[in-house]
Amino acid sequence: MYETLAVLALFVLIYSSVAGAVERTRISGPIVYTCFGLLIGPAGFDLLAWDTDRELVRGLAEVTLALVLFTDAAGADVGVLKKTSGVPARLLLIGLPLTIALGFGIGTVLFDNLSLLGIAVLATMLAPTDAALGKAVVTNEAVPDEIRQSLNVESGLNDGICVPVLLLFLTLALDKAGDGGPLLLAVQLVVEEIGIGLAVGLLLTFPAIRLLQIAHHRQWLTRSWVQVPIIALALSCFAVAQYLGGSGFIAAFSGGLLMAFMDRHLPTAVKDEYLLASEGTGDTLALITWVIFGSAVVGQALGHFSWPILLYAGLSLTVIRMLPVFLSLAGSGMDTEGKLFIGWFGPRGLASIVFVVLVVNSGLPDGGALAMTVVCTIVLSVLGHGVTANPWARAFASRHS
Repeated sequence: MYETLAVLALFVLIYSSVAGAVERTRISGPIVYTCFGLLIGPAGFDLLAWDTDRELVRGLAEVTLALVLFTDAAGADVGVLKKTSGVPARLLLIGLPLTIALGFGIGTVLFDNLSLLGIAVLATMLAPTDAALGKAVVTNEAVPDEIRQSLNVESGLNDGICVPVLLLFLTLALDKAGDGGPLLLAVQLVVEEIGIGLAVGLLLTFPAIRLLQIAHHRQWLTRSWVQVPIIALALSCFAVAQYLGGSGFIAAFSGGLLMAFMDRHLPTAVKDEYLLASEGTGDTLALITWVIFGSAVVGQALGHFSWPILLYAGLSLTVIRMLPVFLSLAGSGMDTEGKLFIGWFGPRGLASIVFVVLVVNSGLPDGGALAMTVVCTIVLSVLGHGVTANPWARAFASRHS
């Protein structure tokens, strides 16, 4: 245990010291984390002293994603959100269903050994984008606000929206729909996952932010404790929603958005002080999650990627994602490069990791092949989006300044 702790702690120390320099290069943080995990895992020097199971990977990914979603939403620019709300609405209501449908259609052509419902599960697992992996673009202030806020809202909500869709296909694939049939099951899942998630996020966040506002006004918060409440609130929203049968991701993001609206009149310095610790904690958890993913998952998956898997993974990041985005933004007034930019920067990461563990643990017969395809897509996304984030963001900003 101490060997593992020492390795991870030293890596966090070294990376955090040079993070600013790394972020200015073509190599993103997740590339470094995943490669380091591969290096210290069973495929490399085998330095991790614990047996990493699926639930550990899933738990870390869930907590990390919840914290990132809440923090990113809480830091959103409310004024820009009001002006650009039409773009994320198009991406979620038109682009997301088209992405799942196109992923299913291409999957039926490439995978003749998978069931139709298994392919539908695969298309849904790879539909949501990753807020943490896309952070290099979302936080780059050189990129126009409309693009950044749209990507932020899309990635914040699409994983929560995909949860009931995934559960529906998974339940049908396992033949557990019950007497009510698929339609009743679909309605039930949507109401539970999205409805409970929204209710928990809003009902927990409103009194919590009011309490923080009172505490700030009366100077009850100390320099050390002021960094704790947002982390606790984000995790509370996530955990309570999950416990009640809702989507913790919807709860975390909606809670963060409510905080952004309630705190829009606070001085920027005060708001930044609230969010600083949660951003740092989210970054640290993301680092550890990607290291473990590289060690426990990528190391075992290498060598098991077939040509259909590689082809589908490449298409998932390009045609399957970019064509629906392009079509959904038709008539929005956005130029061609803007549509392509949003389409490309839909990385796959933490949400897909959570989904793949859920599917594998369900006992779905096609689970192994689906997992390999998702892992391959995530690896290609980490590399492709990591390498292109800074160069295209700078070039895009210079052409739209």
